[in-house]
Amino acid sequence: MTALTVVFRTHSDIEANVVQALLESHGVESVRTAGAPPGMFPFTVSTLGETRVSVREAEAEEAVRIIESHREQVAGGLVVPLPQQLTALEARLGYRFRDRGLLEHALTHKSKAHEDPSGGVVDNESLEFLGDAVLGLVVADALFRSFPTYSEGQKSKIKSNLVSTTALAEMAEGLGLGEHMILGRGEEKTGGRRKPALLADTCEALIAALYLDGGLEAARAFIVKELALRMDEARVPGYFGRDHKSRLQERLQSLGRSLPSYRVSAEAGPEHRKQFSVQVVVDDQLLAEGEGRTKKDAEQEAARAALERLAAEAGGETA
Repeated sequence: MTALTVVFRTHSDIEANVVQALLESHGVESVRTAGAPPGMFPFTVSTLGETRVSVREAEAEEAVRIIESHREQVAGGLVVPLPQQLTALEARLGYRFRDRGLLEHALTHKSKAHEDPSGGVVDNESLEFLGDAVLGLVVADALFRSFPTYSEGQKSKIKSNLVSTTALAEMAEGLGLGEHMILGRGEEKTGGRRKPALLADTCEALIAALYLDGGLEAARAFIVKELALRMDEARVPGYFGRDHKSRLQERLQSLGRSLPSYRVSAEAGPEHRKQFSVQVVVDDQLLAEGEGRTKKDAEQEAARAALERLAAEAGGETA
């Protein structure tokens, strides 16, 4: 029987899958075992137990080299997260996962799953779907309780702002989710860690992971804490009618320019997870472009980007 040498240990099935796929892509066969060494116990430990990846003794040195080089090959983040990285993220979240595999699942983008030759890496799209529903419920409940005198239309507008791509991307940036996302090489090269749509999707997947690991109250505590400032903004006079599109229109009028028009430049994704790209055009000139889960979200993002451009052109003057 060929002697095997353990080259990698982890408490995450996802991380073990990634490492096995990496070794396989370099022509190194591996075996995965979990729990105690074979023969000691007739059962496998839970998903929180240790998982080991082993290779032939003759290939052990090469396997270790491959794994270590892969950890460092992506600037700004590791493709295979180290345990201490996830601990740092949990500290930012204010929540410690019982099943850390859920957290890694939430951070895994489809680009990584597509590049996995073994098919063992699962992306976070299903978690995004669940997280979107949990987010909507928690925000609607919070608005119902916090703004009892507001009309349905007013609460709907606040909710739309709170769950928008822009709001979720800003939340993700504040948590540093970009540096922890598990991306494929292609997405990494195109700046995926800074894309608002990817950050927003990861944030929703994270909410689902919190819900599955700690229940609705864990997800609620996180959402309410992160959105507290935006909720408070809704109490400020002039909140309604001062969205980015309205501000852009006012700004252009003050400059004596034509009113903006918006056009959809691209659509991507399945029907239940559409992603829209919208361009804002003024005097037949492309001023800016934005992305969002709905056309309205994309228009708001495009208007925000246009305001930033106008401010920059004016030498930093506040829009």
